[in-house]
Amino acid sequence: MRSWTKVILFIVATACLTRFIPFSSFFRNVDTLIHELSHALMTLVLSGKVMYIHLFSNQSGVTYSAYTSTWKAIPISLAGYIGASLFAVLLFYLHARKQEAAGLIAIASLALISLILFVRNGYGMMWCAGFVILTGLIWKFAPPWLRSGYYLLIAFICLVESVISSAYLVYLSMKMPNGAGDAANLSHVTYIPSIVWALLFTAVSLWCARISMGILFHGPRRGNR
Repeated sequence: MRSWTKVILFIVATACLTRFIPFSSFFRNVDTLIHELSHALMTLVLSGKVMYIHLFSNQSGVTYSAYTSTWKAIPISLAGYIGASLFAVLLFYLHARKQEAAGLIAIASLALISLILFVRNGYGMMWCAGFVILTGLIWKFAPPWLRSGYYLLIAFICLVESVISSAYLVYLSMKMPNGAGDAANLSHVTYIPSIVWALLFTAVSLWCARISMGILFHGPRRGNR
């Protein structure tokens, strides 16, 4: 119980601190991009078609896709929040392995691929292009301390946003069940209340946050040889 309290306090403190960083709202769209891209990738895995992705300045986004079977809506809807939470874990794992440069290349590459293949609204295209350019410059020309700081900023924001967005979905599920995004989509297909799905997303995000904290403070676990 104490460890979970530490996780929640850590997330709250990090959320407050990142809000004071200039232009932090710009980087919060990284979490949105990964969320929407996770939907898109799952659609492609299930032989569906991704029509387009839109990203917005308020850190929201939407993925329009087409697929043949109703059941495919379940894994596609699950992919967004879970994919974003797992991506935050990956960022901290790469940091622990001192692979920040590889992480920056991966993030910029995902943004570039999204720009070329999926993102089609004006703001989303400008954001992807700007993020790719900025991240490329940081990776290529910034001193190690700045590159590491830039990387950790993205990692912490992705971690915090993955938890906050899923927790906000719980609120939406109670106030407007039919407007609760992925949770509402899952509810329509499975007839399980959207609040249940929102709580599942929140539990996954908190579990991933706990893993990320463990990696950050203790390093990745190594198996016995």
